[in-house]
Amino acid sequence: MSLHQRPHQKPPATDSLPASAAAAAAPSRPLPLLTLPYLFSLLALLLFLALLFPWGPPRHSSAPASPWRGYTLQEAAAFAARAGNGTIVLAAVSGPYLPFLSNWLITVRRAGRADQVLVVAEDYDTLERINAAWPGHAVLVPPAPDAQVAHKFGSQGFFNFTSRRPRHLLQILELGYSVMYNDVDMVWLADPFPYIVGDHDVYFMDDMTPVKPLDHSHELPPPGKKGRTYICSCMIFLRPTEGAKLLLRKWIEELKEQPWSKKQKANDQPAFNWALNKTAGQVDVYLLPQSAFPTGGLYFKNKTWVKETKGKHVIIHNNYITGFEKKIKRFRDHGLWLVDEHSDESPLGRI
Repeated sequence: MSLHQRPHQKPPATDSLPASAAAAAAPSRPLPLLTLPYLFSLLALLLFLALLFPWGPPRHSSAPASPWRGYTLQEAAAFAARAGNGTIVLAAVSGPYLPFLSNWLITVRRAGRADQVLVVAEDYDTLERINAAWPGHAVLVPPAPDAQVAHKFGSQGFFNFTSRRPRHLLQILELGYSVMYNDVDMVWLADPFPYIVGDHDVYFMDDMTPVKPLDHSHELPPPGKKGRTYICSCMIFLRPTEGAKLLLRKWIEELKEQPWSKKQKANDQPAFNWALNKTAGQVDVYLLPQSAFPTGGLYFKNKTWVKETKGKHVIIHNNYITGFEKKIKRFRDHGLWLVDEHSDESPLGRI
């Protein structure tokens, strides 16, 4: 046998070991863990962990974060204003209004003004959808309201949606840009900018249906039965002047003083008119010609007037009617619902 090898020895029998060594060598007995109280405790712990971490450890998505979440109004306004020599055409929409936005955009594009359009998206899904099709033309101004619902006229949701409008406009004026705001239930039959004559602070259209003379005054009309005027907040042009900013700040103030309630189902337009009336003489205003900018209650209901003023119409507002389907039907009946056959002309394509 080699000197470097040890003889093979069998382990000694357990009964030949000392008592302490025998006990160590003996197979260990399982601890009594699987008792009923222990199982209940283990189950409770697992349920607690499941509630605390319902989806397991955090996962890091490989998809890049959307760049539009951090896109600011300052960046978006500069982008749109470059195409319009410092003037922006503004609209505000939530998801349910996208077909109306697309319809309006077709007419704006035909007038050669689409590049200067900026859309304030009122929810993140709408922001992503518009910018996916038309990069840079939509921005979300936080906080985003609950805008996935098609709010009815007169509802609190509609009030919350429209009451953000003067803040958006004021921010744009503070950046030094002129801005034309439009509701998206409008269509352009011609370019409205040739009608922005002179150097006034604010331009707007009347929301009253009685026919005015073709050479009517461009001053602020007298108050109506409720003690205020009936100017439409649906279409406004503002220059970045102190007068225009004063009007917008007063509009914001009036909205705070006249909040929505079940008894008084307000919207932003009465507050706009109170602001106009209370700043009269401090703001240089201009009433646009009725023949070019008629309210829907006149254009869609007075066929005689429409014939007499044919060729003069510039922007048509589909108001004096509520409900998406009713508005769409009325547009279709008058050949103004263009997205069915001309969606290729919309920067958004088919919605």
